[in-house]
Amino acid sequence: MTQSAPADRTAFIRANTRLRPVPLVPEISLHVADEAVPIWHKTEEELGEMGLPPPFWAFAWAGGQALARYVLDHPEIVDDKRVLDLAAGSGLVGIAAMRAGASSVTAADIDAFACTATLLNAEANDVRLSICGDDLLAASIDDGPSFSNAWDVILAGDIFYERDTAERAFAFLSRHVARGVAVLIGDPSRTYLPKDRLTRCAEYNVPVTRELEDNEIKRTAVWIINVAS
Repeated sequence: MTQSAPADRTAFIRANTRLRPVPLVPEISLHVADEAVPIWHKTEEELGEMGLPPPFWAFAWAGGQALARYVLDHPEIVDDKRVLDLAAGSGLVGIAAMRAGASSVTAADIDAFACTATLLNAEANDVRLSICGDDLLAASIDDGPSFSNAWDVILAGDIFYERDTAERAFAFLSRHVARGVAVLIGDPSRTYLPKDRLTRCAEYNVPVTRELEDNEIKRTAVWIINVAS
């Protein structure tokens, strides 16, 4: 079931972002911020907390752009499939999956602002997504058949940026691969990406902002997990 976005977070996102086409995926538009630091500070003020992680939902990250492009160019991967967009952020990858013919998409993110942004972005692109705010990486694949058989395809864009998260994500994804779920990862070779356990499917030159990356063009690949992993 598709949820409604809370009014306060919706108002905050609309006031601090602009709807723009995604550079590598111009057929999709997202609510994105002009600059990273101001919206970061405003998010902290809105929540009354300091030291929060960056507002990942407010930008089209390289891994997500590459993965969305790949899915749109290879719709057979998700066509008529149940898809999980893991650590969805803006919802870009999930939106691309729906555009490519997925039967359903669950966009999962533990950030409440990301969940709201995903709903707004889905609406702007005329698709419907389900939202999950649970920490799926903390769940066990043995929690029951409804969990282990929930998805046919899992898409993960730019999730290997921090050691603990990367280790948990890879364990989660590997367990699903062992159960026969198709898993695709979009990543520009972040520090904690286990490249030795992956196979590259495609590579793109992705336009990004210098505020967040070390170059304006980020060479980014789409990967699959080696079965032996």
